[in-house]
Order: sequence, then C-alpha cells, then structure tokens
Amino acid sequence: MNVLTNHVKSVTAAIANIVRWEGYVVRNYALKSDLKIKWVRPEKIPSYKAEKSGDLGLNLNVKPSQLANHFDESIELKDADDIVKKLVTLEYLPLWETKEKKRVETLSLVKRHAYDNYSMEAKIAQMTTTIQHLQQRMELHPRDVKVKVFLKELIDKRKKFLGYLRRWDYRRFEWILEKLNLIYKAHPPQYLPVSRKDSLRKLTANHCENIVQGKLDAYKAELQAQQKEFFKEKWQKLVFVRNEELSCGVTPSVTEEDIEQAKVKYESFK
Repeated sequence: MNVLTNHVKSVTAAIANIVRWEGYVVRNYALKSDLKIKWVRPEKIPSYKAEKSGDLGLNLNVKPSQLANHFDESIELKDADDIVKKLVTLEYLPLWETKEKKRVETLSLVKRHAYDNYSMEAKIAQMTTTIQHLQQRMELHPRDVKVKVFLKELIDKRKKFLGYLRRWDYRRFEWILEKLNLIYKAHPPQYLPVSRKDSLRKLTANHCENIVQGKLDAYKAELQAQQKEFFKEKWQKLVFVRNEELSCGVTPSVTEEDIEQAKVKYESFK
C-alpha cells in the first residue's frame, strides 16, 4: 500500500512540474471545450443482432390462420368441423410449427429440386430460418446465454459457408443473397479497437478538409461569378485591338474567330 501511495505522489509531482515549468501552463486541458468537434462513443451492437448478421428479413406468406405442414394435405380434415380445423392452425400449435412452416417456405426459394435439403443453398436457407427465429427469441429473452452462444456460432457458420460459396461460384453467391435478402459482412482484415484519441484525430482531419474545401468552393464560385464581366471585357478589347491594328496598316494579330469565340462565351452567360 505504501509503495502504491508513493508512486501516486511521484506521478502527481511530475505532472505539477510539467504544468508549472518556468511559470507557463504547458498543457491546458480546458482548451478541449473550445473544440467544435464532438465525439460520442458508438453504441455497441451485440453480434446476434440483425445489424451485425446482415439479415434484412424475409417476406414470407406465413400467417397464424394457416394450417401446419402436412395438415393441408389431409383428406379427413376437409370434411371436419371449423373448430377442428382451427385447432391445427399455427395459432394454436407450438411455436416450432411456425418455424417449420417458415423453413419450408424459405427452402422453396432456393432449393434445386423437390428433395433438395443438403445443397449449399439449402443449408444456408435453413440456417437463415433458424437465425431469424432465434433473433426474435433473443429480443424477448436477452439474458438467455445458451441461445445467445448457439445463435452466434450459427451466424459464424453461415458466414463461413457464404465465404466458401463466394470463392467457388460468385454468381450463385449473389443470387442466394438476393433470394434470402441478406448482406454479406466479411471479417475485417484487422480488428481495430474504438478509441477516443484516434477518433478525434480522424474527426479533426475531416474538419480541416471540410474547411479547406469550403474555402475553395467559395473562391471557385466567386471566380465563376466574374466570368461574365471578364469575357465581356475580353471581347471588347479584342475588337479594339483589331481595329487599331487595321487602322495603323499592321497585320492584325487578332482574328475574327477569336473575337467570335469571346462573344459566344460572353453571350452564354446571359
């Protein structure tokens, strides 16, 4: 404890010496309040969120009033009462029946044939259905650690499969992204932590560039506003020079084409 106290006192004394060096304030941290640049730490988005996974959502035609899978093919159910039919709809069945219905609908978007369940497109489609189902569950139960870990692993696995498909067949990769309404977010080549110092440096550089660009744009607009008078004066002086040279019997250095070009340029600003 004494060692820690002595260390803190030495650091405090060193900072005091830096500030009071030769009677001048070397580091004035109050100047930071005068900056016109404000940085707010970005909100951390969990990895299982749709913003990170790239799921934009599927517009599936699955309603609670629909019958569950295989029940719509039942012959006996056609002559059954309305109450019996209502009991086998998705509204009165477990949630996994709705998930299964969405899985079949999603799989029908990309499968190659009626029995395709194991192609790369079929696997990615089934993963997408499970991911979106678990994302909805996490919105209701954000502290479910087991589901959270499983969902993150499944998102990483789908991202790996999409990376394989991107290398093997890029046209098929784009097609499945369009069909499943996904955005592929590859791993960055380098993970850089978010820090206030680096962010302020970038914001300061952008602020300086905007100031310089603003002054250049203002100067450019000022020069463009002066072009009309400039070409008018140029046209008049070219006419004057040519008339003076002709009156003196000298071969004119200004041609009629030069005068006409200046006149046309001047009239284009009217």
